[in-house]
Amino acid sequence: MVATVLRLRYRILGNTLARRPWQLVGFCIGLLWALWALVGVVAGFIALNAFQGLDVARTVAVLAGSALVLGWTIGPVLVAGTESTVDARRLAPFPLTTRQIMSALAATGLTGIPGIVTSLGALASVVLWLRWPAAAVIAVPSAALGVLICVVASRLVTTLSTGLGGHRRGREIFGTILLGVVIMTGPIITGILALLSSAGDVLGRLAQAAVVLGWTPIGAAWAVPGDAAAGDWIPAIAKFVIAAGTLAVLGLLWERALEASVSAPPRQTARTVAPGRLGFFAVMPTGGVGATWARSLTAWLRDPRYLRQLIFVPLFPVLFAFTTGIDGWLFSVSPLMVALILSIAGYADISYDGTAFASVLSTGVSGRADRWGRLLGAASVGVPAVTVVAIVTAAIAGTWTTLPAVLAAALGILLAGYGVSAVSSALLVVPVAKAGDSPFKTVPGQTFVNGLVVFLVLGVTIVLAAPALVLAIVSTVTSSAILAWIALAVAVVAGAGIILGGIVVGGRTLERTGPDLLARIKAFPS
Repeated sequence: MVATVLRLRYRILGNTLARRPWQLVGFCIGLLWALWALVGVVAGFIALNAFQGLDVARTVAVLAGSALVLGWTIGPVLVAGTESTVDARRLAPFPLTTRQIMSALAATGLTGIPGIVTSLGALASVVLWLRWPAAAVIAVPSAALGVLICVVASRLVTTLSTGLGGHRRGREIFGTILLGVVIMTGPIITGILALLSSAGDVLGRLAQAAVVLGWTPIGAAWAVPGDAAAGDWIPAIAKFVIAAGTLAVLGLLWERALEASVSAPPRQTARTVAPGRLGFFAVMPTGGVGATWARSLTAWLRDPRYLRQLIFVPLFPVLFAFTTGIDGWLFSVSPLMVALILSIAGYADISYDGTAFASVLSTGVSGRADRWGRLLGAASVGVPAVTVVAIVTAAIAGTWTTLPAVLAAALGILLAGYGVSAVSSALLVVPVAKAGDSPFKTVPGQTFVNGLVVFLVLGVTIVLAAPALVLAIVSTVTSSAILAWIALAVAVVAGAGIILGGIVVGGRTLERTGPDLLARIKAFPS
């Protein structure tokens, strides 16, 4: 059965590459890159065996192996949403047991380019222990165990992120959480390296980290040969048991996840609510503005494509706290970055409607009412978020005196951006991710020009917000509290004027361009 699945997998892959030359080119490039990486790893192992001792070999083996397991674990989510040649749902219609499906999927994972390179690299790690024959012998089953942990963990995460019992909401939440983790990876690594550098003995710290990781599920398999080489057989046996137990637990969890997402009947994706429960539509004013406001606010609070914009609300202060500390000026002005992101989040807002924008046009809602409703929905989330971030950062950093100036600059940018977006979203539609897609999936139809348009909208927003920004900067430099409050008043008044102008111009533009926007949305590649 496994051999049949593998033959079909490679036949499909071969046919696909034969029909798509550019995909064949990419496949060849990936293959060459994998071979280059494998050669480098093997050369590194040989050099370590020749010029370094047991302690360095143990540290490298555990740290590299742990990184490999982590890479296999988070990798499927980073590329979630792309097409897979063989997956559980494609095998579900066939008379296969869950264990047989697991065997087939594990085999396809091992026989892909990443699986082959990982297996060869893990087997090459035996070179590290050639000076210790007993360790070299035990390194073979330990490496095999480590590779199986990688593959099974990868398949478990794939099942959870793409299936999760048939719930699209779970997949969206999983991808959104990982997006925040990925965004924070750089500052976290920077902070860790800074701590290691300040500690002085970097190699000693890395060795300590390897000792700790060797007793964890992600590093136990890779620590067994090192303990055997050192003659520590009891710890070596204990770590081998931990690794075997990890594989067993991952296999059990994967089996349960597969049964929930494949064997069980599909779950209902729509919520059933009591009659008369209309959500925001029940509390917003009637008419075109109120209905659009309720729909926009619902999207901001429930659609992951909008919610991902809100990830930056808490992350910007955290990012700057990691990089410059809470005493740094970047931490104090992080509300401005939050405002900048939220102000242009709706620069092509109609794109998220997709072909459902046809229902908006068919209702006869005026362009001005549509502009007001979308702007109020965004502002209902953006204005409180920026205000809260400004107050919290001021409280943490103890910079209450500069709070009015920071608020003036942030609100000036936010309100100006809303006015600009009211016009730009009546002129522009761009390819966006579909509801339920991974945040890491490449969106078909995205071009370099689309990215330039974002910078154009940002530039116009900053220019229109310049009066409030200049007054806020001057008030901060001169420590003038009166000027800071004047800057805040200017930000609100000027922002209101920009919004009114944007609503008028954008409303008229939308009434003229609405059918054309819908036609362009329908023409986007799927």
